[in-house]
Amino acid sequence: MADNEFYNTLGVPRNASADEIRAAYKKLARKYHPDANPDDAGAARKFKEIQEAHSVLGDPEQRQQYDQFGTTFKQAGGSSAGQFNWPGGGPGGGPGGADLNDILGGLFGGGGGFSGSFGPGHSQRRPRAAKGQDLRSEIAVPFAVAAEGGNHELRIRHGDSTDTLNITIPAGVDNGSVIRLSGQGQAGTHGGPPGDILVTVNCHRHPYFRREASNLLLDLPITVSEAALGAQVEVPTLSEGPVVVTVPPGTSSGTKLRLRGKGVPDQKSGQRGDQFVIVKIVVPKRVDDQTRRLFEELANGDTLQPRDGLW
Repeated sequence: MADNEFYNTLGVPRNASADEIRAAYKKLARKYHPDANPDDAGAARKFKEIQEAHSVLGDPEQRQQYDQFGTTFKQAGGSSAGQFNWPGGGPGGGPGGADLNDILGGLFGGGGGFSGSFGPGHSQRRPRAAKGQDLRSEIAVPFAVAAEGGNHELRIRHGDSTDTLNITIPAGVDNGSVIRLSGQGQAGTHGGPPGDILVTVNCHRHPYFRREASNLLLDLPITVSEAALGAQVEVPTLSEGPVVVTVPPGTSSGTKLRLRGKGVPDQKSGQRGDQFVIVKIVVPKRVDDQTRRLFEELANGDTLQPRDGLW
């Protein structure tokens, strides 16, 4: 009595037609193909068994010998099923042959030819191209370079070598801004593009300017008499050098004088912010006799009550 092992593997009866055998094989090949079951040894083993069964039952001559002699048919002069021959001598060839593009095309992209070579139970994939790793670095730049833009060197270590890159700093960057250097990171794999370098910018403090977004702040010390009588005072700007501002008579400490368009360029719009000059009235820590008498006279004749109604 012939062995039913190959029929059981494909899940078909002994009297199944060639079309039924082919249909069963296509269904099982889709289910257990290694590309659909990566790293699954059980699926790979099952796929090998399915291929071996179909290589015999899909060929009329080998099927007839198998039906007559069972798994010993190869010893009776038939082709060796243990060596696994494709039906008809090659993939998709000969009578009853199974075209793998037809069987597996729907599972792995359809339409086009199926790439990869098949051995019993495993397949060979083409490595995927992958982008290289991004690198991260930090730089500290002068206050004026961050505000007005400029160039700065960046040293990047690649293995045993060090590369020096000249970075363009766009005007208006601030603490924590990130500059992306496209294509300067680690090399890609299998033909993939290189990664990027992400550079975080830190800004040095300025001796007298401060920033609030795109605005600049500057403290302006003035005397009591300048505050009371008014004055013309020269102040620095970051981009245009010194300019003269008018301190109106009766200016209080903390008053902000605006210099329009003399701030930092906005990174998105490019429009400059403003510079605010903050008045700080400075009184002498030590006074001589003459100055003291003047202040006493001023105090005696002062009718201003700055705290009236305040509390």
